[in-house]
Amino acid sequence: MLIAEKYRSFAPLYDLLSAEWPVYRAGRKIGIESLDLHPGDQVLDIGCGTGLNFGLLQQRIGPGGTIVGIDRSPDMLAQARRKATRNDWTNVILIEADATTLTPTAIRADIAAQGGREYSEAALATYALSLMTDWETAWTNMILMSSPGASMGVVDMQEPTGLHSLMAPLARAACHLGGADITAHPWTGVEHNCADVMPASARGGHLQIRTGRLR
Repeated sequence: MLIAEKYRSFAPLYDLLSAEWPVYRAGRKIGIESLDLHPGDQVLDIGCGTGLNFGLLQQRIGPGGTIVGIDRSPDMLAQARRKATRNDWTNVILIEADATTLTPTAIRADIAAQGGREYSEAALATYALSLMTDWETAWTNMILMSSPGASMGVVDMQEPTGLHSLMAPLARAACHLGGADITAHPWTGVEHNCADVMPASARGGHLQIRTGRLR
């Protein structure tokens, strides 16, 4: 089953089936808390899925800020839209696009047409880049849609380390089920292109978090 087909099937139940609370929310919290976010900021959420980052981001940017969620799956975006409507988050802009093939100038214009700013003060990808065969292009596009000196963050997965390496087969199986490449290590983009990089990890090293500021 192709990744797009998986997420079309799983979208309505994704929040329940994704092991969010026992495992993956820990990485989201660390990543978002590590971003240098301020009230009124605009944040790109690349591969936003069902909007699992939105609540944590809202706490940091407030109603005067803007969340721009970009995802290639219309079914996942439909869930994100329901979540925004249910919580009365009127500062959420949702755009259907593939981060590996989008044209940054066109997306920036689309954001501006919907009341946002062309360039965002922050950009984040959580458990998304490892789903993309060409994650390097997606990372470059994140940079091109962000303002100079923007706060950048990547949260993703690798095999658990140390004593937790016994859980590696389970981690590999979970990533395979979701279509992620556990060997991708996309947080290296932050390490290569950002200053003041803050590394962190959780769940026995399975979750890797990197935040920094664009040089």
